[in-house]
Amino acid sequence: MNLRKTVLLVATLNFIYFVVEFSFGRIYGSLSLISDSIDFLEDASVNLLIAFAIGWSLKRRKQTSYALAMLLLAPGIAFIWNAIHQISSPKVPEGQGMSFVALGALAVNVFCAFLIAKHRREKGGLAMAAYYSARNDAVANILIIGAGFLTVRNPSIWPDLVVGILIFLMNADAAKEIIEASHDSNKEHRS
Repeated sequence: MNLRKTVLLVATLNFIYFVVEFSFGRIYGSLSLISDSIDFLEDASVNLLIAFAIGWSLKRRKQTSYALAMLLLAPGIAFIWNAIHQISSPKVPEGQGMSFVALGALAVNVFCAFLIAKHRREKGGLAMAAYYSARNDAVANILIIGAGFLTVRNPSIWPDLVVGILIFLMNADAAKEIIEASHDSNKEHRS
């Protein structure tokens, strides 16, 4: 499967799971699920942008890579907003439901990372954006599953909040990696 078809499939899967995870995040009162659902929506957008950017000039792809790096920070902003609300009106999320929904998210993200892995060095960092996003999301899903188990054993809002902070930090690191990949690709192209 070529890169365009791959990222369109990944965008579709991410949008579908955004709807699923956001809905259940609201039902279960889970900040990390809501933040991760927003991340699914961001991933769908990133992959759609990549599909459109294929065939663009190196300069335009580089600019798109910067925009994609900034998009990776969007879930962190959403997390901060939701975290303030959760701290001001604490509600312990439903841990078992959190873990179950995060397990489904993990399956989607691992599958997406697998699809994109063979393309991650293509197109000036654009495919790398999709790969890092899917990879980081899989790690985040494992953390959410763990937070769900902790919440079942010891009801508290804190595992959910801590996982949200970690998701933000992983997305910030991925944004840095995408910018570096774009610079490396630009250097290779000039050589």
